[in-house]
Amino acid sequence: MDESRSPLLRLEGISNHFGANRAKDGVDIDLRRREVQARAPLRVNDIGGWTDTWFAREGWVLNMAVVPPVEVQIKVIENAERRKKRVLLHLENSGESFWVNPDRPARTPHPFLQHIIARLPPPGQHALEVNLFSPVPAGISTGTSAAVCVALLGALSYLKRGRVVIKDIVSMAHRIETEDLNQQSGIQDQICAAYGGVCFIHMHRYPHARVEKLELEPRVWEELDRRLCLVYLGRPHQSSAMHERVIAGLERAGAQWKTLERLKHLPAIARTALLEGDLEGLGGVMVENNECQRALHRELVSVKADAIAGLARKYKASGWKVNGAGGNGGSMTILAGQDDGLKKRMLKEIVSLGKGIRPLPASLSANGLEAWES
Repeated sequence: MDESRSPLLRLEGISNHFGANRAKDGVDIDLRRREVQARAPLRVNDIGGWTDTWFAREGWVLNMAVVPPVEVQIKVIENAERRKKRVLLHLENSGESFWVNPDRPARTPHPFLQHIIARLPPPGQHALEVNLFSPVPAGISTGTSAAVCVALLGALSYLKRGRVVIKDIVSMAHRIETEDLNQQSGIQDQICAAYGGVCFIHMHRYPHARVEKLELEPRVWEELDRRLCLVYLGRPHQSSAMHERVIAGLERAGAQWKTLERLKHLPAIARTALLEGDLEGLGGVMVENNECQRALHRELVSVKADAIAGLARKYKASGWKVNGAGGNGGSMTILAGQDDGLKKRMLKEIVSLGKGIRPLPASLSANGLEAWES
């Protein structure tokens, strides 16, 4: 195939450019850019999730970017005191504020954010004031940490270089989770946050992948957007811990390997359904994917998730699926039926299932990472 004519966007995997020399690229902040903003969407309905991992070796995922997005604002301030901790972070969701030394990221507080800053730090004579906002609670299986990472890296990159190279941002974001924090992480969340839209991802060799953004007919996009629902299960979950449990099961050479292979085939079926405008077919794939997740590990689909699925079935939804790694918490995607009245009644009854369970606002986003000067 002539790669220059391929409709697929090529990711080069993990670039060594951002290894040991991550803070010493010789690029200084352009002081004409005193304030930069960035945003990145969340990820839902990850068909084929779990196959974008090192233990799957090769995998396929279809996922969807949604907004409201994670938002980042960075202001350049003078480092008059020449202090080592020269990045002030404000977390709008929790009301926390703290200083970070980008040359020596600490274990607390929020080591994830500290390592992001360390990848693209400001020069010593300048300091940064950073505001972060997430539209959803942390740990709800919508790729929130990846969206935070991609948005913050995008803002820092734009501040330093006046541009953003998407494949480099994806590579850095993945390395922060797997190398800096030593956590289990697939590749799909970072890709969705960076590219947006409906992504069809082929991971041909971990972590190398190709990405196709599906070009849906406007009527299909609008109908999918109208019927898509995001439901919070009332509590967060820890995806890395869930990964460890699934890996332990696979290492015992159980039947989970057959389930993983079945998961690899579902994204292509979902892709065909979307391109043909068959939302009922998409819903069927969602339900099958949900059951495959249960087969990987019984704890991936919780009692609360099953209760919500029961209501979705009662109100004639076309499909439902636990998002991300699943577990006791997180969120679900529901593809409601065509009847808006049934959808509203379903969401109203879902709220009555228990403390904290509620629908969250979510609309499809054609755009991925965006960064600009304020």
